[in-house]
Amino acid sequence: MSKDLINILFIGDIVGEPGLSLLDTILPSLIEKHEADFVIANGENSHKGKGINRSIIKRLYDLGVHVITGGNHSFAKYKVFDYMKEDGNILRPMNYPKGNPGYGFGVYDIPSTDKKIGVLNLQGRTFMQPIDDPFTTAEWVLDRMKDDGADIFFIDFHAEATAEKLAMAWDLDGEISVFVGTHTHIPTHDARIFPQGMGYISDVGMTGSFDSVLGMDKNTSMNRFKLATPHRYRLAEGNNHLCGILAKVDTETANCEHIEPIIYPAFNSSNLES
Repeated sequence: MSKDLINILFIGDIVGEPGLSLLDTILPSLIEKHEADFVIANGENSHKGKGINRSIIKRLYDLGVHVITGGNHSFAKYKVFDYMKEDGNILRPMNYPKGNPGYGFGVYDIPSTDKKIGVLNLQGRTFMQPIDDPFTTAEWVLDRMKDDGADIFFIDFHAEATAEKLAMAWDLDGEISVFVGTHTHIPTHDARIFPQGMGYISDVGMTGSFDSVLGMDKNTSMNRFKLATPHRYRLAEGNNHLCGILAKVDTETANCEHIEPIIYPAFNSSNLES
């Protein structure tokens, strides 16, 4: 079936059971509400705050997620390595050195349409591991995805520095449809469309407990900073929110026509009584 616009729903970093439980409750209704044709979720923190496992992967598929992207914690749970080799819908950053398990990109049929979407997962290097260059990696992967018949192009760039995200975005404007930043767990207020038609946001944010420091217990996190000694992280609970992005992409031009953040429930920006 031909469509003028493809609706892509992306879910920001899922942090442990608080994030998963919220998705259990609301993701199917969000997919229906926004008439999402294709759903992508970053799952690198979904198992106890670091890594992913097979049962979570199935859980996300059952909720309607088509592709799961990753980041610097993609390799945290070694038991999932064999599964990553078998399942091309589980992505980890493509620019990790050759020899690591898993796939960094894929071209997928968009259900109920005659279009294909290419999804690429990359990781930044500023303040992170010194892995392979994401810029040159993106160049050759985009050529490969075009050869594989992709009509629409989506990148999850898992990076710490906003400057690196913006540099990558400007380099790719006109080449891809949607560029989302992940990793910092803090949703940014800069969703916009670049001059040559690429939808962009610096960081989608996280899906999990916001009564926390980036999804982890706030008291433990405060002690790490205050005492300058190691304290084992543990997941936080309470005040759960979903952070995501809805992007609408023109099927003829592959340009993003609309991009908007989705935060549910919305944050309370005031304690004033009406």
